[in-house]
Amino acid sequence: MKGNTKHHANNHHEIELPHGRLHVFANPDVFGAFEPKVYEMADNNLRIPRSMYMSYTPDAHVGVGTCIGTTAVWRMRDGFVSPSIVGVDIGCGMRVHLTPLHKRDIQDPAVRRKLIEAIERYVPTNERTNSNYADIDIMDVVRHGLRGLPDKYVPDARWLTHVEEATFKFDHDFLSELPARIRRNAHGQLGTLGSGNHFIELQAIEIDEGRRETGEGWGLFDGQVVVMIHSGSRAWGAMLGREHTKSLKETMALWGISNPDPNLVYAPAVSHEGKAYLNLMYSALNFAVSNRHMIAFGVRQAFKDVFGEAIELPVLYDLMHNYALKEFHRNEPMLVHRKGATRALPPGHFMNTMAYKTTGHPALIPGSMGTASYIMVGRDEGAKNFYSICHGAGRLRSRRATKELVTVDAFAQSLRVGTEDEILVNHRTLETILDECPQAYKDVDQIIDSVVGAKLADVVARCKPMAVIKGV
Repeated sequence: MKGNTKHHANNHHEIELPHGRLHVFANPDVFGAFEPKVYEMADNNLRIPRSMYMSYTPDAHVGVGTCIGTTAVWRMRDGFVSPSIVGVDIGCGMRVHLTPLHKRDIQDPAVRRKLIEAIERYVPTNERTNSNYADIDIMDVVRHGLRGLPDKYVPDARWLTHVEEATFKFDHDFLSELPARIRRNAHGQLGTLGSGNHFIELQAIEIDEGRRETGEGWGLFDGQVVVMIHSGSRAWGAMLGREHTKSLKETMALWGISNPDPNLVYAPAVSHEGKAYLNLMYSALNFAVSNRHMIAFGVRQAFKDVFGEAIELPVLYDLMHNYALKEFHRNEPMLVHRKGATRALPPGHFMNTMAYKTTGHPALIPGSMGTASYIMVGRDEGAKNFYSICHGAGRLRSRRATKELVTVDAFAQSLRVGTEDEILVNHRTLETILDECPQAYKDVDQIIDSVVGAKLADVVARCKPMAVIKGV
């Protein structure tokens, strides 16, 4: 499948495939570990007409229709949109809140356990439990995003300004094309965590000396406790994604379009089908950013219960890693798909939110339950990859394989169970979340090394986990 590979400097590999060119950003060890299937999937993606660009970040791994870790770009005027290159969990992304606490303030396991229990009172972690916000109309949220929330749920202006986008605007008439069951199934899910790789994590910050000025300018300090949240659009986005994948398979058959991978679907962005998907995808982005907002609102209340009403948790940033957005690159509008890829804009870039226009915005990269996460900032050189970097460590093995190969004892050891540095979790038994153990993921330090070596972004801070809340 692979043709000639040109190894550029700075962890950049350019691979000739039968139907186009794939760029891979990874250090030699990570690049050498990619399985052949990822190149087969890339070639299937490159069969979509008029592709401008396609790349993999170092955390890339096999997904449905498209690898997680993909950036794929078309011109807006004649390009294609693909639900498969967005992913089912539309708008899934990261959020970080700062606290005034030092890690020594929660070093006592009893304090962390109290915080975990308080967070679980406000943030449902069981799939069958509804949210605590029945007074919020989810249709206001899917139409208007954060600006559709009642004022009482917006503690201060930063909660609206320190985000990638507070409201994704779209043609609301397309909502009439959605089956009623999507609204029914999403009802009661706002402010709920979800299962799988979603989490709430309490972490302690270590600022990188090379970016200390940036980190301190963002309000970070060494030893600071921060809250990292990973969640998405829940049933709204999942059902919308499945609905459009199914309908586009049928439409492609009518158009006489085929692809070796039946799970890879796409349509011209200017077609009715393309416009319908894009507009409804934006409704899911609105749900996703609002869902993380409401999870954070619950976490804030939990901290107040434990540390007093005076404590506040200002937003550092909220951003996504599953979407397709209209962006301006190379002096023209492009449709940039990122599936498991994070946008990392450099200082001074015009697409930065106003709050981070000068410094560039925080790019939030989770590790795994037993390893560090990272806060990064984009570099000018990131233009070569449309300012995309990794979205995490990336899975090393499937959930099934993880359960077969990793023991509970090995999982416990990775969480340092029984030591004073134990990473506490909210589950009574580790067996229930074994498929999310650190051994299921690639080495996040190697992933970050790949990104830094490619000069796509720099590390601003390393975040060491202290407690993890997972859904079931």
